[in-house]
Amino acid sequence: FYWHCVQQHARFIERFGLKELLRAKLTECGWRDQLKAHCKDVIKEKGLEHVTVEDLVVEITPKGRVLVPDSVKKELLQRIRAFLAQHAT
Repeated sequence: FYWHCVQQHARFIERFGLKELLRAKLTECGWRDQLKAHCKDVIKEKGLEHVTVEDLVVEITPKGRVLVPDSVKKELLQRIRAFLAQHAT
């Protein structure tokens, strides 16, 4: 059930251009650069030979979530709500 919900969510995001909007907004605000720098710091701290992709994901995900500006979250939420209101019933 959970996986089905995740897949539906991903299709919704792609279908209505939210993925591209999110990508553009995160690049515009410097989020991607900040996360990239954090990855480099983690790799430098632990050593390239001691870091896996899974380690990086675990390490950067919490910071990535915190770094998303509230304005970006609000804009996406408004677009989702507008879509749902338009297509309700």
